[in-house]
Amino acid sequence: MKIRANGIDIEVEDSGAGLDAQGRPRPVVLLIMGLGMQLIAWPPALVQALLDAGYRVIRFDNRDAGLSQKFETLGQPKMLWTGLKYRLGWRIQPPYSLQDMAADALGVLDALQVDKAHVVGVSMGGMIAQRLALLAPARVLSLSSIMSSSGARGLPEARPQVTRVLLSRPAKGLEAAIDHSVRLFKTIGSPGFLTQGNELRDMVAAAARRSFYPVGILRQMVAVVADRSRADALASVTAPTLVVHGKADPLVPFACGEDTARRIPGARLIGIDGMGHDLPPGVVDILLTALIPHLGAAHST
Repeated sequence: MKIRANGIDIEVEDSGAGLDAQGRPRPVVLLIMGLGMQLIAWPPALVQALLDAGYRVIRFDNRDAGLSQKFETLGQPKMLWTGLKYRLGWRIQPPYSLQDMAADALGVLDALQVDKAHVVGVSMGGMIAQRLALLAPARVLSLSSIMSSSGARGLPEARPQVTRVLLSRPAKGLEAAIDHSVRLFKTIGSPGFLTQGNELRDMVAAAARRSFYPVGILRQMVAVVADRSRADALASVTAPTLVVHGKADPLVPFACGEDTARRIPGARLIGIDGMGHDLPPGVVDILLTALIPHLGAAHST
């Protein structure tokens, strides 16, 4: 469904709303997806496990992705110039910021009349979740930052083979774009938890047919690299925090998760052997063994 949040149109999937067995509103888990990804990218098994555990699960498409509002008037970023500025440490002026995207997430809670929520984000979504915990600490019951980063300068970067795929330009057309995305996901995927090729292609194709908007990914990417103050600010996070990261992540190396956990007071770090930068079934199973107890402990305090 479409809602108006933070002054823009946001596509939302709201599951499990209602009362628990004691007649109380179900606690809310807000799921925030990563760069260019859509709400349908959340593994159904993860969503169902949260519902079975008694949570109301809210997913949404970030701005410039999926069925949410596109920011066409902001134009296409000059990525080479942005990359040079980043390397030189110069200030980058993004079309919008991760703070704006965190305000979108807060607006989703406002529109759905949710006072407080457990906030779970993956990759860029983890960065937005961190920003939300800083923006509205009284609204965040717990924070879970998965395969994400503090954004601190000097952290390890993606492996060269990942960068080559990221920077390569696919041929024109939807099928070529799907081929390119499959190649990328295979490159960044979990070596210890392989996804079958046909299954991966089906997921990528479903997302592309739901919404294909590559320029939005570029604007989101600029928002990520421009967010330089978050790392130092993380010391102010008060929400109970779980950091989960793959030890085989070739896109956002494990050291980025370690750094995030080190910067957030009391954060717990879970490293998963064989996990890359995705959420295949085996990873989801391990993730849930840490995530659901984390939510329960935070909710009971």
